[in-house]
Amino acid sequence: MKVLLTNDDGIEAEGLQALRIALAALPGVELVTIAPDGNRSAFARKITTHKPLWIEEIQFDDGSVGYATEGTPVDCVRFATLGLVEGFYPELIVSGINHGANLGDDVTYSGTVAAALEGVLLGVPAIAASQQSTSREMDFRWGRHFNFGAGAEFVARLAQHVGHTPLPQGTLINVNVPGHSPSGVEITRLGKRIYRDELKLQEQGEGARRRFSIYGEDHGFKDEAGTDLAALAAGRIAVTPLHFDLTYEPGIEALGARDLSQLLEADAPQQP
Repeated sequence: MKVLLTNDDGIEAEGLQALRIALAALPGVELVTIAPDGNRSAFARKITTHKPLWIEEIQFDDGSVGYATEGTPVDCVRFATLGLVEGFYPELIVSGINHGANLGDDVTYSGTVAAALEGVLLGVPAIAASQQSTSREMDFRWGRHFNFGAGAEFVARLAQHVGHTPLPQGTLINVNVPGHSPSGVEITRLGKRIYRDELKLQEQGEGARRRFSIYGEDHGFKDEAGTDLAALAAGRIAVTPLHFDLTYEPGIEALGARDLSQLLEADAPQQP
């Protein structure tokens, strides 16, 4: 099985290196690592369209090589599928392990999840993996200390399982590992994040120039059974299937009943 490993924390990140070693130890795996040359957290699905990208071959401590690019996590997936490594086209994409959780609404910002999503859009099954720090934070911020051992082993075994039992078409698996030894594994849906953002003036510059912070602290969540947030809070690995079809089917019926073609007419009725 040909596996691409990438992330959004950068090619030297501890989480990626732990997962690289665990994946490389699997029998029958051909592993290629392509990752950003530095941190690209919260880049979501950003791609680089306006300039060519540098890429550099990097030698790891065990003698194997990877590729570092100035691009984004999504760019890394594109490099792999466009033939950067001769004879290699990924059969599975693994993104992570991210330093910090990617839960609930936060997945829409995540570069880790975006890389996996790019694989799904290209027809390649994918896994996104994230890890709490030992401080057990419940949002996208992360602490200083991580224990990636259990998470790396679990994700590697999950990759092997997916290789033998393919996922439904268009599906990626989002994995979040607790900061201590997991008490179990739960298949979950995305939970609901409670953001506490606020606008704060930080500095008054010359004239009308001002400097603001726009994000708050201590984000919460709705503690609902069956969600990824609740599972991780309880110390279990949260495994959440995701897909990219954002179409809201009931909305098609609701809008279809309105005959919006009337809005093309010059004397179209004005809505209050």
